[in-house]
Amino acid sequence: MKFFINEADEVVNEGIEGLLTNPRLTRLNNFPEVRVVLRKDWDKSKVAIISGGGSGHEPTHAGFVGKGMLTAAVCGDIFASPSVDAVLSAIIATAGDKGCLLVIKNYTGDRLNFGLAAEQAREMGYKVETIIVGDDIALGEETEQRGLAGTLFVHKTAGFLSEEGKSLQEILDQTKKVAQNSYSIGLSLEEGQKFQGKEESRLSESEAELGLGIHGEPGVEKIAVGKADELMETAVEKLQEYTSGTEYALILNNLGSVTPVEMNVLLNSFSKTSLAKKTKLLVGPGSFMTSLNMKGFSLSVLELDKEIKNALLAACEPASWFITEYGESSSIESPKLPETLPFNASENSETRKWIKQISEELVNIKDEINALDEKVGDGDAGSTFASAGKNMLEVIDSLPYAKNSELFISIGRIFSREIGGSSGVLFSLLFTGAGNALKENDDLGKALLSGLDKMKDYGGAKQGERTMIDALQPAFEAIANGDTMAKIAQAARKGADATKEITNTKFGRSSYLSEDSLKNVPDPGAEVVARVFEKLEEIQ
Repeated sequence: MKFFINEADEVVNEGIEGLLTNPRLTRLNNFPEVRVVLRKDWDKSKVAIISGGGSGHEPTHAGFVGKGMLTAAVCGDIFASPSVDAVLSAIIATAGDKGCLLVIKNYTGDRLNFGLAAEQAREMGYKVETIIVGDDIALGEETEQRGLAGTLFVHKTAGFLSEEGKSLQEILDQTKKVAQNSYSIGLSLEEGQKFQGKEESRLSESEAELGLGIHGEPGVEKIAVGKADELMETAVEKLQEYTSGTEYALILNNLGSVTPVEMNVLLNSFSKTSLAKKTKLLVGPGSFMTSLNMKGFSLSVLELDKEIKNALLAACEPASWFITEYGESSSIESPKLPETLPFNASENSETRKWIKQISEELVNIKDEINALDEKVGDGDAGSTFASAGKNMLEVIDSLPYAKNSELFISIGRIFSREIGGSSGVLFSLLFTGAGNALKENDDLGKALLSGLDKMKDYGGAKQGERTMIDALQPAFEAIANGDTMAKIAQAARKGADATKEITNTKFGRSSYLSEDSLKNVPDPGAEVVARVFEKLEEIQ
């Protein structure tokens, strides 16, 4: 597939700069390290509405910044959550005395990064509330529900209420009602293609996918390609299990590369369904929350009452909803954040050697782990860990090696600020928790287990759910038992290999995949952990 790009790794940055030709928008000036797009006219007199997440879903999120919708959008890399610092910067830049609401799509990375930023902002004295949107019905109510285009109903309602001068609690209460009554389902003929290399399709010419996510995950089931009426009826049948009300708003969303005429055909197909009789408001058809250039559509419905209808119909000004005049981009001064490394450098040659070797190993295994992650995820796990390794090597001479508590807290800061996606936050929680535990008791094994408990508390996963915890926990328990490095590495390897047989989970992205997709494939995070301990055994 061909693309209108300059360099693949600059697509997000240049796309944002293009959007900023809208004179009503601006950004923080530490761009592109922090990508925060915000209203130029914002004066902090009302509740700020902030959302965001990975790029590749345009016009979500930055395209909905403007009067009547979002105050600010925080943009990550393609399909990767923005950093904690980016979210925190958006809060500081926009929140006044009335506070702010963070609208979070229900993905692990977004929950962790936005959640940790909210906690940090509260510690600084800001009023912050969060609402997590999980409108995807594909997996049923027993499994973690992802955030899809129904999130836009929450954006619109929150932005309207903010303009009306409502309090943070009033906005939270109303948007909770909207989120709880929003339902979405997606259907695609072809996956979206990323900007780096050619990807082989998992679908034959006769297959479509129902119940897919927006990050390249496989759908819940493969179905036969049929006529537009048949495919629309299949999607609507799923929605009707949740639509016992009398009046609804509908978003007919283009997931990326469906032509306008096909979208109109799909709208015509929808008009033939029984759900059409209950539909009173239509948003679209158009591109609202895409998945790069995916050849597919999604349906999102929201049960209406008088208040919700007023909010949805109120005028708003985001560029994604109407044409604006052309203007130049601008920036405003970014808030100053605390230093990443809080301690003075100190020496311990053995510890420094270990950190250096581990960091180099993370860089060296990048392509191998990415290839593994493509089988069960979005193919960037290796890049994420390689980024961690590179960032550690950049500060290798500035770390406090003489004191483990200071070293672990410093590593936690680096992971929190420099590493994208959920892995960075999870490891930040682990190392920060372990570092704090070491202040009280200089027992490395117990400290690591204490940090692991923090990771599990915030991340939600536990051992046996096909995550990096399956390798971390047995390794840390071996350390706590005083075992040799060889036995520690063996414990981590055994835990990582065990994930090959875990095919039925209710947590994280593995819960979105079929058993066939997971069978005999280790969890990429667990595999990285095993490699790290094997490297430590090698260099000991």
